[in-house]
Amino acid sequence: MSDHSELSTVSQVDIARYMGTWYEIARLPMRHEPEDGTDISATYTLEADGSVEVRNRMRRKGEVDESVGRATAVDETASKLEVTFLPEGLRWIPFTKGDYWIIALDPAYTVALVGSPDRKYLWLLARETTLDEVTRNHYLAIARQQGFDLGPLIHTPHTGQPTA
Repeated sequence: MSDHSELSTVSQVDIARYMGTWYEIARLPMRHEPEDGTDISATYTLEADGSVEVRNRMRRKGEVDESVGRATAVDETASKLEVTFLPEGLRWIPFTKGDYWIIALDPAYTVALVGSPDRKYLWLLARETTLDEVTRNHYLAIARQQGFDLGPLIHTPHTGQPTA
């Protein structure tokens, strides 16, 4: 049983406008993203079947790591997605998808706040590698209002080295 109310998401996402590259500005710690990772980005590509290819990249110890997954919208709002990084032949296995809920999104689709309803995962994303302090604080305040503990928040370094 959760002690949180239902996580609020944006009312509607134009999934086509959401596609492209987003840079991680900050995140809560998670086992599949090492704390020493830098230059973290996610590139989303809309597929013919309506699903989204998710291509995550980061630099770690001088090397570029990449993982490729698939996201599907849970409903017609496209504000709640399920993401899996399992190999394609194993994606049918139950309980292997993560929640990717878009909590806040600016009208120009340049800043997004994404989290999971259990409040364990949170990402602040932007179309650029930096975000001004006022904007960053605004989105992090939304996360706090939604019940996220930002004590362990990691601010992602971007070194300017390409990951492509």
